[in-house]
Amino acid sequence: MADMLELGWEEWLALPKLGLPAIKAKVDTGARTSALHAEVIETFGKPESPQVRFLIQPDPERPKLEIVCTAPVVDRRDVTSSNGQTELRYVIAAEMQIGRERRTIEITLTNRETMSYRMLLGRSAFGEKTVVSPDKSFVQPRLSYDLYDTIKPRRPASRPLRIALLTREPDNYSSRRLLDSARSRGHIIEPINTSRCYMKIEAKAPEVHYDGKTLPSYDAVIPRIGASMTSYGMAVLRQFEGTGAWCLNPPASIGASRDKLLAHQLLSQAGIAMPVTAFANSPKDTKDLVGLVGSGPVVLKLLESTQGRGVVLAETKKAAESLVDAFRGLDANFLVQEFVKEAAGADVRCLVIGGRVVAAMKRQAQEGEFRSNLHRGGQATAITLSPAEKKIAVAAAKRLGLNLAGVDILQSKAGPVVLEVNSSPGLEGIEAATDKDVAGTVVRLIEQRVRTLSRKR
Repeated sequence: MADMLELGWEEWLALPKLGLPAIKAKVDTGARTSALHAEVIETFGKPESPQVRFLIQPDPERPKLEIVCTAPVVDRRDVTSSNGQTELRYVIAAEMQIGRERRTIEITLTNRETMSYRMLLGRSAFGEKTVVSPDKSFVQPRLSYDLYDTIKPRRPASRPLRIALLTREPDNYSSRRLLDSARSRGHIIEPINTSRCYMKIEAKAPEVHYDGKTLPSYDAVIPRIGASMTSYGMAVLRQFEGTGAWCLNPPASIGASRDKLLAHQLLSQAGIAMPVTAFANSPKDTKDLVGLVGSGPVVLKLLESTQGRGVVLAETKKAAESLVDAFRGLDANFLVQEFVKEAAGADVRCLVIGGRVVAAMKRQAQEGEFRSNLHRGGQATAITLSPAEKKIAVAAAKRLGLNLAGVDILQSKAGPVVLEVNSSPGLEGIEAATDKDVAGTVVRLIEQRVRTLSRKR
Protein backbone atom coordinates (compact mmCIF):
# COMPACT_ATOMS: atom_id res chain seq x y z
CA MET A 1 0.00 0.00 0.00
CA ALA A 2 3.05 2.23 -0.38
CA ASP A 3 1.53 4.04 -3.34
CA MET A 4 -1.93 4.16 -1.83
CA LEU A 5 -3.45 7.03 0.11
CA GLU A 6 -5.04 5.56 3.22
CA LEU A 7 -7.80 7.50 4.94
CA GLY A 8 -9.62 6.89 8.17
CA TRP A 9 -13.26 7.73 8.77
CA GLU A 10 -12.18 11.21 9.90
CA GLU A 11 -9.20 13.21 8.68
CA TRP A 12 -7.61 16.63 8.78
CA LEU A 13 -7.13 18.44 5.47
CA ALA A 14 -6.38 21.92 4.11
CA LEU A 15 -7.96 23.98 1.33
CA PRO A 16 -5.07 26.43 0.76
CA LYS A 17 -6.50 28.57 -2.03
CA LEU A 18 -9.65 29.16 0.00
CA GLY A 19 -7.53 30.37 2.91
CA LEU A 20 -8.39 27.34 5.08
CA PRO A 21 -5.21 25.76 6.53
CA ALA A 22 -7.07 23.24 8.71
CA ILE A 23 -10.45 21.54 8.30
CA LYS A 24 -11.62 18.42 10.12
CA ALA A 25 -13.60 16.29 7.67
CA LYS A 26 -15.77 13.22 7.89
CA VAL A 27 -14.84 10.71 5.19
CA ASP A 28 -18.05 9.31 3.69
CA THR A 29 -17.88 6.61 1.03
CA GLY A 30 -21.67 6.83 0.67
CA ALA A 31 -21.55 10.39 -0.61
CA ARG A 32 -20.38 11.04 -4.14
CA THR A 33 -19.52 14.77 -3.85
CA SER A 34 -17.77 16.54 -1.00
CA ALA A 35 -19.60 19.24 0.95
CA LEU A 36 -18.26 22.26 2.84
CA HIS A 37 -19.98 24.38 5.44
CA ALA A 38 -20.92 27.80 4.04
CA GLU A 39 -23.01 30.72 5.24
CA VAL A 40 -24.00 34.03 3.59
CA ILE A 41 -23.47 32.57 0.13
CA GLU A 42 -23.33 35.37 -2.46
CA THR A 43 -22.62 35.21 -6.19
CA PHE A 44 -20.95 37.98 -8.15
CA GLY A 45 -19.04 38.59 -11.35
CA LYS A 46 -19.95 38.17 -15.01
CA PRO A 47 -22.74 35.73 -15.97
CA GLU A 48 -20.35 33.77 -18.20
CA SER A 49 -17.80 33.33 -15.38
CA PRO A 50 -19.65 33.62 -12.05
CA GLN A 51 -17.92 33.45 -8.70
CA VAL A 52 -19.22 32.77 -5.24
CA ARG A 53 -18.25 34.26 -1.91
CA PHE A 54 -19.18 32.66 1.39
CA LEU A 55 -18.47 32.73 5.10
CA ILE A 56 -17.20 29.73 7.06
CA GLN A 57 -16.55 29.14 10.75
CA PRO A 58 -13.96 26.32 10.46
CA ASP A 59 -13.80 25.56 14.19
CA PRO A 60 -17.20 24.56 15.68
CA GLU A 61 -15.89 25.58 19.11
CA ARG A 62 -14.87 29.09 17.99
CA PRO A 63 -17.87 30.77 16.36
CA LYS A 64 -16.05 34.11 16.28
CA LEU A 65 -13.41 32.66 13.97
CA GLU A 66 -14.87 33.53 10.58
CA ILE A 67 -13.16 33.23 7.21
CA VAL A 68 -14.44 34.66 3.94
CA CYS A 69 -13.74 32.43 0.93
CA THR A 70 -14.04 33.15 -2.79
CA ALA A 71 -14.03 30.63 -5.64
CA PRO A 72 -15.25 30.23 -9.23
CA VAL A 73 -18.60 28.47 -9.66
CA VAL A 74 -18.29 25.32 -11.76
CA ASP A 75 -21.89 24.12 -11.48
CA ARG A 76 -25.14 24.36 -9.59
CA ARG A 77 -26.94 21.10 -8.98
CA ASP A 78 -29.51 19.36 -6.83
CA VAL A 79 -27.98 17.31 -4.01
CA THR A 80 -29.98 14.85 -1.91
CA SER A 81 -28.75 14.50 1.67
CA SER A 82 -28.77 11.33 3.77
CA ASN A 83 -32.13 12.32 5.29
CA GLY A 84 -33.74 12.52 1.86
CA GLN A 85 -33.89 16.31 1.49
CA THR A 86 -32.91 17.77 -1.88
CA GLU A 87 -31.11 21.11 -2.02
CA LEU A 88 -29.86 23.17 -4.96
CA ARG A 89 -26.20 23.90 -4.20
CA TYR A 90 -23.36 25.82 -5.75
CA VAL A 91 -20.41 23.65 -6.76
CA ILE A 92 -16.84 24.96 -6.66
CA ALA A 93 -13.46 23.47 -7.54
CA ALA A 94 -10.81 23.80 -4.84
CA GLU A 95 -7.33 22.50 -4.23
CA MET A 96 -7.20 20.03 -1.33
CA GLN A 97 -4.11 18.93 0.56
CA ILE A 98 -4.36 15.86 2.76
CA GLY A 99 -1.09 14.46 4.04
CA ARG A 100 1.33 14.63 1.11
CA GLU A 101 -1.47 14.36 -1.43
CA ARG A 102 -2.56 17.50 -3.25
CA ARG A 103 -5.40 17.46 -5.77
CA THR A 104 -8.27 19.60 -7.06
CA ILE A 105 -11.72 18.38 -6.03
CA GLU A 106 -15.32 19.47 -6.50
CA ILE A 107 -17.11 20.71 -3.38
CA THR A 108 -20.74 21.66 -2.85
CA LEU A 109 -21.60 24.50 -0.49
CA THR A 110 -24.23 24.01 2.19
CA ASN A 111 -24.93 25.03 5.77
CA ARG A 112 -23.47 22.37 8.09
CA GLU A 113 -23.81 24.46 11.24
CA THR A 114 -25.52 21.65 13.14
CA MET A 115 -23.00 19.03 11.97
CA SER A 116 -19.96 17.92 13.98
CA TYR A 117 -17.73 18.23 10.91
CA ARG A 118 -17.47 21.35 8.79
CA MET A 119 -16.67 19.21 5.77
CA LEU A 120 -17.78 15.92 4.33
CA LEU A 121 -15.26 14.23 2.01
CA GLY A 122 -17.09 12.30 -0.72
CA ARG A 123 -15.78 9.44 -2.80
CA SER A 124 -15.20 11.58 -5.93
CA ALA A 125 -12.35 13.22 -4.01
CA PHE A 126 -10.58 9.96 -3.20
CA GLY A 127 -8.92 9.14 -6.51
CA GLU A 128 -8.09 5.67 -7.79
CA LYS A 129 -5.21 5.05 -5.38
CA THR A 130 -7.13 5.70 -2.18
CA VAL A 131 -8.32 3.23 0.39
CA VAL A 132 -10.66 4.08 3.27
CA SER A 133 -10.27 2.21 6.55
CA PRO A 134 -13.59 2.78 8.38
CA ASP A 135 -12.16 1.44 11.66
CA LYS A 136 -9.37 4.05 11.77
CA SER A 137 -9.28 7.79 12.30
CA PHE A 138 -6.65 10.41 11.48
CA VAL A 139 -4.40 8.12 9.48
CA GLN A 140 -2.92 11.20 7.82
CA PRO A 141 -1.03 13.84 9.83
CA ARG A 142 -3.13 15.88 12.23
CA LEU A 143 -3.50 19.62 11.77
CA SER A 144 -4.72 22.20 14.27
CA TYR A 145 -7.16 25.11 14.31
CA ASP A 146 -4.30 27.06 15.89
CA LEU A 147 -3.01 27.53 12.33
CA TYR A 148 -5.68 30.21 11.88
CA ASP A 149 -3.98 32.30 14.53
CA THR A 150 -0.85 32.54 12.36
CA ILE A 151 -2.51 33.80 9.18
CA LYS A 152 -3.34 37.40 8.47
CA PRO A 153 -7.10 37.84 8.26
CA ARG A 154 -8.34 38.93 4.86
CA ARG A 155 -10.84 41.29 6.43
CA PRO A 156 -12.60 41.88 9.75
CA ALA A 157 -14.33 38.78 11.07
CA SER A 158 -17.90 39.47 10.01
CA ARG A 159 -20.21 38.60 7.18
CA PRO A 160 -19.64 39.93 3.65
CA LEU A 161 -21.75 42.92 2.69
CA ARG A 162 -23.61 43.41 -0.57
CA ILE A 163 -22.87 46.92 -1.85
CA ALA A 164 -24.15 48.81 -4.89
CA LEU A 165 -21.91 51.39 -6.57
CA LEU A 166 -24.16 53.83 -8.41
CA THR A 167 -22.12 55.15 -11.32
CA ARG A 168 -22.22 55.60 -15.06
CA GLU A 169 -18.41 55.36 -15.17
CA PRO A 170 -17.42 52.00 -13.63
CA ASP A 171 -14.00 52.10 -15.29
CA ASN A 172 -12.76 55.46 -13.99
CA TYR A 173 -10.16 55.63 -11.22
CA SER A 174 -12.52 56.35 -8.32
CA SER A 175 -14.95 53.57 -9.25
CA ARG A 176 -12.17 51.02 -9.77
CA ARG A 177 -10.60 51.84 -6.40
CA LEU A 178 -13.90 51.49 -4.55
CA LEU A 179 -14.69 48.21 -6.32
CA ASP A 180 -11.22 46.78 -5.65
CA SER A 181 -11.16 47.90 -2.01
CA ALA A 182 -14.57 46.40 -1.22
CA ARG A 183 -13.74 43.11 -2.93
CA SER A 184 -10.34 42.86 -1.24
CA ARG A 185 -12.17 42.99 2.11
CA GLY A 186 -14.46 40.14 1.11
CA HIS A 187 -17.56 42.09 0.10
CA ILE A 188 -19.80 41.78 -2.93
CA ILE A 189 -19.96 45.08 -4.80
CA GLU A 190 -21.70 45.67 -8.10
CA PRO A 191 -21.47 48.76 -10.34
CA ILE A 192 -24.94 49.91 -11.40
CA ASN A 193 -25.64 52.50 -14.09
CA THR A 194 -27.93 55.03 -12.41
CA SER A 195 -29.66 56.02 -15.66
CA ARG A 196 -30.74 52.42 -16.35
CA CYS A 197 -32.47 51.92 -12.99
CA TYR A 198 -36.24 52.07 -12.79
CA MET A 199 -38.52 51.73 -9.83
CA LYS A 200 -41.58 49.94 -8.54
CA ILE A 201 -43.01 52.22 -5.89
CA GLU A 202 -45.41 50.72 -3.37
CA ALA A 203 -45.91 50.71 0.38
CA LYS A 204 -45.06 47.12 1.29
CA ALA A 205 -42.29 46.07 -1.07
CA PRO A 206 -40.54 48.88 -2.99
CA GLU A 207 -38.19 47.59 -5.67
CA VAL A 208 -35.41 48.83 -7.92
CA HIS A 209 -35.28 47.22 -11.36
CA TYR A 210 -32.35 47.04 -13.77
CA ASP A 211 -32.06 45.45 -17.21
CA GLY A 212 -35.37 43.62 -16.82
CA LYS A 213 -34.58 42.18 -13.38
CA THR A 214 -35.36 43.11 -9.80
CA LEU A 215 -32.18 44.13 -8.02
CA PRO A 216 -31.42 42.26 -4.79
CA SER A 217 -31.45 43.86 -1.36
CA TYR A 218 -28.25 45.78 -0.70
CA ASP A 219 -26.67 46.51 2.65
CA ALA A 220 -25.25 49.79 1.39
CA VAL A 221 -25.15 52.06 -1.64
CA ILE A 222 -22.21 54.25 -2.69
CA PRO A 223 -23.58 57.06 -4.88
CA ARG A 224 -21.28 58.43 -7.57
CA ILE A 225 -23.95 60.46 -9.32
CA GLY A 226 -22.89 62.93 -12.03
CA ALA A 227 -24.24 66.48 -12.07
CA SER A 228 -26.43 65.78 -15.11
CA MET A 229 -28.09 62.91 -13.21
CA THR A 230 -28.63 64.68 -9.88
CA SER A 231 -32.43 64.78 -9.88
CA TYR A 232 -33.04 61.24 -11.16
CA GLY A 233 -30.09 59.90 -9.18
CA MET A 234 -31.60 61.26 -5.97
CA ALA A 235 -34.89 59.52 -6.81
CA VAL A 236 -33.10 56.21 -7.37
CA LEU A 237 -31.19 56.65 -4.12
CA ARG A 238 -34.44 57.32 -2.22
CA GLN A 239 -35.79 54.08 -3.63
CA PHE A 240 -32.76 52.17 -2.39
CA GLU A 241 -33.29 53.74 1.03
CA GLY A 242 -36.85 52.45 0.91
CA THR A 243 -35.56 48.90 0.44
CA GLY A 244 -33.48 49.19 3.62
CA ALA A 245 -30.06 50.04 2.15
CA TRP A 246 -27.77 52.44 4.00
CA CYS A 247 -26.67 55.21 1.63
CA LEU A 248 -23.16 56.57 2.09
CA ASN A 249 -24.48 60.04 1.22
CA PRO A 250 -28.25 60.54 1.60
CA PRO A 251 -30.14 61.92 -1.42
CA ALA A 252 -31.17 65.17 0.31
CA SER A 253 -27.54 65.85 1.24
CA ILE A 254 -26.40 65.30 -2.34
CA GLY A 255 -29.11 67.68 -3.54
CA ALA A 256 -28.04 70.34 -1.05
CA SER A 257 -24.39 70.08 -2.07
CA ARG A 258 -25.24 70.37 -5.77
CA ASP A 259 -27.38 73.47 -5.22
CA LYS A 260 -24.68 76.04 -4.48
CA LEU A 261 -27.16 78.64 -3.25
CA LEU A 262 -28.77 76.24 -0.78
CA ALA A 263 -25.37 74.90 0.30
CA HIS A 264 -24.10 78.41 1.10
CA GLN A 265 -27.29 79.24 2.98
CA LEU A 266 -26.98 76.10 5.11
CA LEU A 267 -23.31 76.80 5.84
CA SER A 268 -24.17 80.39 6.73
CA GLN A 269 -26.90 79.28 9.14
CA ALA A 270 -24.32 77.09 10.90
CA GLY A 271 -21.91 80.01 11.28
CA ILE A 272 -19.34 78.48 8.93
CA ALA A 273 -17.03 81.08 7.37
CA MET A 274 -17.13 81.50 3.59
CA PRO A 275 -16.39 84.19 1.01
CA VAL A 276 -19.11 86.87 0.92
CA THR A 277 -21.75 85.62 -1.51
CA ALA A 278 -24.70 87.39 -3.18
CA PHE A 279 -27.65 86.20 -5.23
CA ALA A 280 -30.62 87.98 -6.79
CA ASN A 281 -33.40 87.29 -9.26
CA SER A 282 -34.19 90.74 -10.62
CA PRO A 283 -31.97 92.22 -13.36
CA LYS A 284 -32.61 95.68 -11.85
CA ASP A 285 -30.38 94.76 -8.91
CA THR A 286 -27.18 94.15 -10.89
CA LYS A 287 -25.11 97.04 -9.51
CA ASP A 288 -26.19 96.54 -5.93
CA LEU A 289 -25.67 92.78 -6.22
CA VAL A 290 -22.04 93.24 -7.26
CA GLY A 291 -21.59 95.94 -4.66
CA LEU A 292 -22.61 93.58 -1.87
CA VAL A 293 -19.56 91.47 -2.62
CA GLY A 294 -17.04 94.29 -3.14
CA SER A 295 -15.50 96.54 -5.71
CA GLY A 296 -13.73 93.67 -7.47
CA PRO A 297 -12.39 91.36 -8.43
CA VAL A 298 -15.36 88.98 -7.93
CA VAL A 299 -16.18 85.45 -9.02
CA LEU A 300 -19.39 84.46 -10.80
CA LYS A 301 -20.51 80.84 -10.47
CA LEU A 302 -23.33 78.96 -12.12
CA LEU A 303 -25.37 77.23 -9.40
CA GLU A 304 -24.69 73.81 -10.91
CA SER A 305 -21.07 74.29 -11.98
CA THR A 306 -18.58 71.42 -11.48
CA GLN A 307 -14.82 70.98 -11.89
CA GLY A 308 -14.35 74.71 -12.48
CA ARG A 309 -16.78 74.88 -15.42
CA GLY A 310 -19.20 77.80 -15.22
CA VAL A 311 -16.87 79.79 -12.95
CA VAL A 312 -15.67 83.19 -14.20
CA LEU A 313 -13.43 85.84 -12.64
CA ALA A 314 -14.34 89.50 -13.17
CA GLU A 315 -11.34 91.77 -12.50
CA THR A 316 -13.36 94.97 -12.02
CA LYS A 317 -16.80 95.99 -10.84
CA LYS A 318 -17.74 97.12 -14.35
CA ALA A 319 -16.70 93.77 -15.82
CA ALA A 320 -18.69 91.98 -13.13
CA GLU A 321 -21.82 93.98 -13.96
CA SER A 322 -21.43 93.13 -17.64
CA LEU A 323 -21.04 89.44 -16.85
CA VAL A 324 -24.11 89.48 -14.58
CA ASP A 325 -26.18 90.99 -17.37
CA ALA A 326 -24.81 88.42 -19.84
CA PHE A 327 -25.62 85.49 -17.51
CA ARG A 328 -29.11 86.84 -16.95
CA GLY A 329 -29.56 87.11 -20.73
CA LEU A 330 -28.89 83.36 -20.88
CA ASP A 331 -31.51 82.77 -18.15
CA ALA A 332 -28.80 81.17 -15.98
CA ASN A 333 -28.86 80.92 -12.18
CA PHE A 334 -25.61 82.06 -10.61
CA LEU A 335 -23.86 83.46 -7.54
CA VAL A 336 -21.57 86.44 -7.21
CA GLN A 337 -18.80 85.75 -4.71
CA GLU A 338 -15.90 87.60 -3.12
CA PHE A 339 -12.52 86.77 -4.67
CA VAL A 340 -9.96 85.86 -2.01
CA LYS A 341 -6.86 87.34 -3.61
CA GLU A 342 -4.43 86.25 -0.90
CA ALA A 343 -5.17 82.61 -1.68
CA ALA A 344 -3.01 83.22 -4.78
CA GLY A 345 -4.80 80.72 -6.99
CA ALA A 346 -4.62 77.91 -4.45
CA ASP A 347 -7.16 76.05 -2.37
CA VAL A 348 -7.12 73.10 0.00
CA ARG A 349 -9.17 69.96 -0.67
CA CYS A 350 -10.07 68.13 2.55
CA LEU A 351 -11.48 64.59 2.33
CA VAL A 352 -13.94 64.14 5.19
CA ILE A 353 -15.12 60.57 5.82
CA GLY A 354 -17.36 59.66 8.71
CA GLY A 355 -16.89 62.98 10.48
CA ARG A 356 -13.09 63.24 10.31
CA VAL A 357 -10.53 64.51 7.82
CA VAL A 358 -8.63 61.52 6.42
CA ALA A 359 -6.56 63.26 3.73
CA ALA A 360 -5.83 66.78 2.51
CA MET A 361 -4.00 68.33 -0.41
CA LYS A 362 -3.18 71.83 -1.57
CA ARG A 363 -4.10 72.54 -5.19
CA GLN A 364 -2.22 75.30 -6.99
CA ALA A 365 -3.59 76.77 -10.21
CA GLN A 366 -1.28 76.93 -13.18
CA GLU A 367 0.17 80.27 -14.27
CA GLY A 368 -2.51 82.72 -15.45
CA GLU A 369 -5.39 80.63 -14.06
CA PHE A 370 -7.34 81.30 -10.85
CA ARG A 371 -9.14 77.94 -10.76
CA SER A 372 -7.09 75.29 -9.01
CA ASN A 373 -9.11 72.25 -10.12
CA LEU A 374 -6.88 69.34 -11.15
CA HIS A 375 -9.06 68.89 -14.23
CA ARG A 376 -7.83 72.34 -15.29
CA GLY A 377 -4.14 71.66 -14.83
CA GLY A 378 -3.80 72.44 -11.13
CA GLN A 379 -0.94 70.80 -9.25
CA ALA A 380 -1.57 68.92 -5.98
CA THR A 381 0.69 68.39 -2.98
CA ALA A 382 -0.02 66.86 0.42
CA ILE A 383 -0.60 69.33 3.23
CA THR A 384 -0.87 69.21 7.01
CA LEU A 385 -4.00 71.04 8.11
CA SER A 386 -4.22 73.43 11.02
CA PRO A 387 -6.76 72.63 13.76
CA ALA A 388 -8.97 75.45 12.44
CA GLU A 389 -8.92 74.00 8.92
CA LYS A 390 -9.83 70.53 10.17
CA LYS A 391 -12.63 71.92 12.29
CA ILE A 392 -14.24 73.94 9.50
CA ALA A 393 -14.01 71.05 7.00
CA VAL A 394 -15.69 68.63 9.40
CA ALA A 395 -18.36 71.20 10.29
CA ALA A 396 -19.19 71.84 6.62
CA ALA A 397 -19.61 68.14 5.83
CA LYS A 398 -21.73 67.65 8.95
CA ARG A 399 -24.00 70.62 8.14
CA LEU A 400 -24.82 69.16 4.73
CA GLY A 401 -25.23 65.66 6.18
CA LEU A 402 -22.47 64.08 4.09
CA ASN A 403 -20.56 61.00 5.26
CA LEU A 404 -18.15 61.44 2.34
CA ALA A 405 -17.29 64.97 1.28
CA GLY A 406 -14.59 66.88 -0.52
CA VAL A 407 -14.51 70.21 1.30
CA ASP A 408 -12.62 72.97 -0.53
CA ILE A 409 -11.32 75.78 1.68
CA LEU A 410 -9.34 78.94 1.00
CA GLN A 411 -6.62 80.22 3.28
CA SER A 412 -7.71 83.85 3.74
CA LYS A 413 -6.27 86.59 5.95
CA ALA A 414 -9.18 86.08 8.37
CA GLY A 415 -8.63 82.32 8.54
CA PRO A 416 -9.98 79.35 6.56
CA VAL A 417 -13.19 79.85 4.59
CA VAL A 418 -15.26 77.19 2.84
CA LEU A 419 -15.41 77.59 -0.90
CA GLU A 420 -17.42 74.51 -1.85
CA VAL A 421 -18.54 71.08 -0.61
CA ASN A 422 -18.48 68.18 -3.08
CA SER A 423 -20.61 65.10 -2.39
CA SER A 424 -18.88 62.94 -5.02
CA PRO A 425 -15.18 63.84 -4.76
CA GLY A 426 -12.68 62.19 -7.06
CA LEU A 427 -10.12 59.93 -5.39
CA GLU A 428 -7.27 59.88 -7.91
CA GLY A 429 -5.68 63.24 -7.19
CA ILE A 430 -5.84 63.06 -3.41
CA GLU A 431 -4.68 59.43 -3.19
CA ALA A 432 -1.75 60.23 -5.48
CA ALA A 433 -0.81 63.38 -3.56
CA THR A 434 -1.14 61.94 -0.06
CA ASP A 435 -0.49 58.22 -0.59
CA LYS A 436 -3.55 57.56 1.58
CA ASP A 437 -5.96 54.65 1.05
CA VAL A 438 -9.08 56.79 0.82
CA ALA A 439 -11.14 54.07 -0.90
CA GLY A 440 -10.33 51.61 1.88
CA THR A 441 -11.42 54.15 4.49
CA VAL A 442 -14.78 54.51 2.71
CA VAL A 443 -15.32 50.75 2.79
CA ARG A 444 -14.38 50.53 6.47
CA LEU A 445 -16.92 53.27 7.27
CA ILE A 446 -19.62 51.29 5.46
CA GLU A 447 -18.70 48.18 7.47
CA GLN A 448 -18.95 50.12 10.71
CA ARG A 449 -22.24 51.86 9.95
CA VAL A 450 -24.04 48.91 8.37
CA ARG A 451 -23.08 46.44 11.11
CA THR A 452 -24.05 48.94 13.80
CA LEU A 453 -27.46 49.28 12.18
CA SER A 454 -27.80 45.49 11.89
CA ARG A 455 -27.14 45.04 15.62
CA LYS A 456 -29.80 47.63 16.44
CA ARG A 457 -32.48 46.00 14.29
